[in-house]
Amino acid sequence: MTVGAAASLCIVLKAIACPGDEFIVPAPYFPEYKCWIENTANAKCVLIPADPTSFQINFGELEKSLSKNTKAVIINSPNNPSGAVYSEETVKKLASVLEDAEKKWGHPIYLISDEPYREIVFDGFKLPFVTKYYKNTFICYSFSKSLSLPGERIGYVLIPDEMEDNRDVYAAVCGAGRILGYVNAPSLFQRVAGKCVGKTADISIYNRNRDVLYNGLVESGYSCVKPQGAFYMFPKAPEENEYAFCEKAKKYDLLLVPGTDFGCPGHVRIAYCVQTETIERALPVFKKLAADYGIR
Repeated sequence: MTVGAAASLCIVLKAIACPGDEFIVPAPYFPEYKCWIENTANAKCVLIPADPTSFQINFGELEKSLSKNTKAVIINSPNNPSGAVYSEETVKKLASVLEDAEKKWGHPIYLISDEPYREIVFDGFKLPFVTKYYKNTFICYSFSKSLSLPGERIGYVLIPDEMEDNRDVYAAVCGAGRILGYVNAPSLFQRVAGKCVGKTADISIYNRNRDVLYNGLVESGYSCVKPQGAFYMFPKAPEENEYAFCEKAKKYDLLLVPGTDFGCPGHVRIAYCVQTETIERALPVFKKLAADYGIR
């Protein structure tokens, strides 16, 4: 048990990183990954560009980025900021690519799966559980999203039995947690999590919000890949400089996050973990903003 998914990730990075190691991060990605890799693990962060047509993994760029120094690949599905969910086909291909790289370089290459949004998926999608496809996988989880407990900081790291040298890795993870000062996860919320295993908040609200926002944006002329999970939307900005677009949106009281911050220029992130009425009130404003760009 850990102090949320952020602690899980930092602990894993600290446990496995050695001097000269590289960690590959497919875009779009949660910005703190780069900070944790460089500052917690003192390693190199290798960013690979997104596939903006689907936000699945850009395998051409991934294969070019793998090297003898690669220690791990970090994935986040359902994804923040795009809401994309990696398909079983994507996970199988990723496992195959990493297995080939392990054989080529002669050492384990870990997969670190950051999964705080695991239960928040839509349209009957079944999320592949990554350890069943690739043995050297860490699962980093938080209860904050599935139970709507933001700020309570409770999660876990899973080191599967199938992982190479799994008992030694488990010991390294436990030691890294203490080195970083995460002496133990809050005992009160360990008890809460134990009583809530298998339960979630009402996911249907996120699903409804997704549909209302996506349909409204598309009807107003915005271009967007429909999210399959999490509670974010990642439309294309109607101008090349998405920072300028975000500044213009502020004049309409719309707060958007530039996609460059997530390694994906030209897009903006919208969070829809709000009341449905808030989204409904915002849609006419998005339409007015689109009209400013001649979009109708």
